[in-house]
Amino acid sequence: MGRLFWKFFLCIMLAQVTATIGIGGTFWLKNRAAQQERALDIDTSPPAQMIIEAASATLEAGGSRALRQFLGKLERMRVFAVDTQGQELMGRTVHPAMLAKARAMLEQSQPHPVVREAAGSDSQRYLLFLPSSERFRNAEAGAARDTLNAVAMSGPRTMGPAPRPSAAGAPPPRGEFGRGMPPGPRMDSPYRTFIPLAAAIAASLLFSFLLAWYFARPIRDLRQAFEAASHGNLAPRFHASGKRGDELTDLGRDFDRMTGRLRNLMESQTRLLHDVSHELRSPLARLQAAIGLAHQQPEKMAASMQRIERESERMDKLIGELLTLSRLEAGAGHTHSEDVSIADLVHDIVDDARYEARARLLGIALTGDATTADASVTGQPELLARAVENVVRNAVKHSPDGGTVDVALSRQHDWLRIAVLDRGPGVAGTDLANIFQPFFRASNTQHSTDGHGLGLAIAQHVINAHGGRIGASLRSGGGLCVEMLLPVKTPG
Repeated sequence: MGRLFWKFFLCIMLAQVTATIGIGGTFWLKNRAAQQERALDIDTSPPAQMIIEAASATLEAGGSRALRQFLGKLERMRVFAVDTQGQELMGRTVHPAMLAKARAMLEQSQPHPVVREAAGSDSQRYLLFLPSSERFRNAEAGAARDTLNAVAMSGPRTMGPAPRPSAAGAPPPRGEFGRGMPPGPRMDSPYRTFIPLAAAIAASLLFSFLLAWYFARPIRDLRQAFEAASHGNLAPRFHASGKRGDELTDLGRDFDRMTGRLRNLMESQTRLLHDVSHELRSPLARLQAAIGLAHQQPEKMAASMQRIERESERMDKLIGELLTLSRLEAGAGHTHSEDVSIADLVHDIVDDARYEARARLLGIALTGDATTADASVTGQPELLARAVENVVRNAVKHSPDGGTVDVALSRQHDWLRIAVLDRGPGVAGTDLANIFQPFFRASNTQHSTDGHGLGLAIAQHVINAHGGRIGASLRSGGGLCVEMLLPVKTPG
């Protein structure tokens, strides 16, 4: 377990324990106040009425002395006997609120039988009542039995004989008020108060542990993934962690996408380096062969120099295209934008291509509707011309002698469409997605044409940099159609 786990664990545990103690303390105070309020109530149960009647009869028959003996025999129920001076017969403290409540019940139009004012044979008057208590309320059977025993031992014989036990040492039979009740008072253990608190704290600890583990585990996995990525291992790790569905899972997926992108970039850079090395090796080999031939056969110096010049131009063109592609990939082509008339730009490119294709008897047809005459695109005219020219030259290069290349301009809502169609050998359907990759050559054209495979890659970067799209499709009857879409500048 790391430091983050223990921080989560301690913070959540403290929050849970604090909430538990706060809520538990609130309920404890509330219950305590309720118990204190109930302790000031007057007991109105049938056993209370019975014992008040017994105490009243004892007082009337034997006076205050007999009542004192009767009350001393009671163990489970406390009967208060308060005289006119407010003194309790047994010397016990009576709460003023309880005494006031007993007097109020006595002064009602229909006095309650559990509160009674009686006079003894010695002319002493006492207010008799029984306080309500949860402890004694749960012991009605024992209270009734104590009342009968006290009456039998100290009360007048008119109250009736004491119940005889059914057997030696056996308890007397239960009366009506003790049926199904426990034989004695239920004493609450002080440990019962701490059991709910201990259970709540244990549950808080468990919940804190699980929640801290839930948050710390994906973060620990992310740390391990970053450490592995720093050592070059960019394999995805969170593609199967979608069951959580939280922000940490989204972070893991973003990490996978980032590492996937880095892996693709590294692979493309490695592949580009390999392709550049391969493309440069051939002209360098031819240069070395021409130089060697010039040394061995001085009479062929002119032919060797022409060969060296031609290979140097090819290498210069390759390096220029690589620099252009590098600048486009680095985003260096977004400055000095202006409004470009695409119709004029395409017309100039087609005129130049016709001049070069005339030697092969290759025709280039340009078609366009009236809506494209005033259409303009915001961007860099040099880059846009380079992109369209690369596509047109690529079509001319792969078209057969005597054929035709069609260049079509059209307006589609807010887009300007430039379609270049040829009748060349085309490409395989599986190669359509790869023809815009640097140094890519189709299997049926890799040895039949000259070039480095960078023209369409440069065109794709230029079109994408101007907010457009480029794609290729196969024509029915053979050939390829390259379609470029550029956003048209809206007036205003």
